[in-house]
Amino acid sequence: MALAATLATAAPTEPIPRNTITLSQLMRELSTRPGFTEEFLTQLQGGEPKSGATLLTPELIDYLRELIVGKDWEGLDRFPGWTMADITPTVDALNRIAGNEGRPQSKEPLAQYLDVGPYALDSAVTIDFREPSPLPDFAADDVPTQLGYGISRPDGPGPLAPEHPESQRLAYAFNRLAANGLDGVPRAGALWNDERISSTPEELIEAIIETGNTVTVTNSRAFANFGQLHYNGQEVMMPLFLNTQIGVPGTKRSLLVPASHIQYEWHIRGPLLNADVAFSFAIDGKAEWRTMDELNQQWEMKHEVREYRDADAIEATRLAGAIVRAYARLHQAHPATLFGGYYLFGVCQDISAAIELKLTGRTTVFPNTADPRLFTGPGVDPRDAEIADLILRLPRDRDGNPPEVERIFSSLPVPDVDQDLASVTIPGLGADLVAVHDAWRAGKLERTDLHWWQRIRTASVLFALLAGVVVFLRRRWRKLRT
Repeated sequence: MALAATLATAAPTEPIPRNTITLSQLMRELSTRPGFTEEFLTQLQGGEPKSGATLLTPELIDYLRELIVGKDWEGLDRFPGWTMADITPTVDALNRIAGNEGRPQSKEPLAQYLDVGPYALDSAVTIDFREPSPLPDFAADDVPTQLGYGISRPDGPGPLAPEHPESQRLAYAFNRLAANGLDGVPRAGALWNDERISSTPEELIEAIIETGNTVTVTNSRAFANFGQLHYNGQEVMMPLFLNTQIGVPGTKRSLLVPASHIQYEWHIRGPLLNADVAFSFAIDGKAEWRTMDELNQQWEMKHEVREYRDADAIEATRLAGAIVRAYARLHQAHPATLFGGYYLFGVCQDISAAIELKLTGRTTVFPNTADPRLFTGPGVDPRDAEIADLILRLPRDRDGNPPEVERIFSSLPVPDVDQDLASVTIPGLGADLVAVHDAWRAGKLERTDLHWWQRIRTASVLFALLAGVVVFLRRRWRKLRT
């Protein structure tokens, strides 16, 4: 099985960005040190990468350990290379465990899933934009921390870090104003000038535009970085690969693509405010506005697919606010979920795809993982009908159905898939993308079925999960009896 996995994921190598190393290069050097591998895996499980694209379930951590211990360096650089049909059952099974621990399913505080800073959710508040932001500079806990062995994490401040106080206040304000529509939350207002108080995010962005500031909302895509690691000053290339079930011409391999992180970004420039914030649903379980002033590693690349201004920018802001409220109510209805609902409620792609669908009439991202059962039926709040309908209209990838080729290529952070695929700097990926793209355009694309070893692996994972549930319940029953 290990040999078959290596053959399926092997890819040619080529030069990578300056001052960058692959994960396999890091592990070749350090994995022989006693205790390093377990410390490394513990650090990965304990972090919250900025992109929110990490889905390191216990099964993925175990598989990563197997690759490292087995010195499968080629497999490590295409980790995990699983299909959606591999990943979904493990996450769903773990969510079933999380929801059946015998404890009451009490609602958790809303503040756990929405960051509003000093603008508390339990009291009425006015956010005054007439004065400079009182918030601190770039957070000290975002500065890289030395983890030992020459490794540091996360990436640290980027070019936008100097404007952090204004950007952070704007993100908090958007989140707090969006919460005005939630039950039991006192109303907040944003005082933009002496004549206008905004009570929703869209009213605030409209006031910002009307007073001469330029607002551009962009749909931004980049390769997700699930490690954010640096080694002796070098960036460590750590994408998370998905199996597209598309054959690479001239090989026996399937096309593996890194998961992309897709978000909407608000860029504001003008006489009264300079700020940049992003909106996404991340691994912390929060659908909200955030700052975006951390450094991006070179290999992540970045591409802004579309720009929205004026009325379209206001509409994008309204939709994001509606998503904040819909996902807050989703958390209250389903409080015991793995990763705060990440994957089960969707990933960053789902809410970005929902906004894209409403603004353009189509969606171009992969993968979408939201469980449709959570967005239909009497359990859905009528106030969230618009967002639920958009989520239900998205292409569904959680069941492992082969995705549309167009969505795969459109999710890549390149300006033009007909010309720029070779510019992808992840070793071997550019050549594979070009080959598959050419075959697609020529009508010669071939789909690949799951290999027998992949089917066995999936079955083994599910069996292990079931066994774990049985052991857990037996121990809990014995504990209750005593």
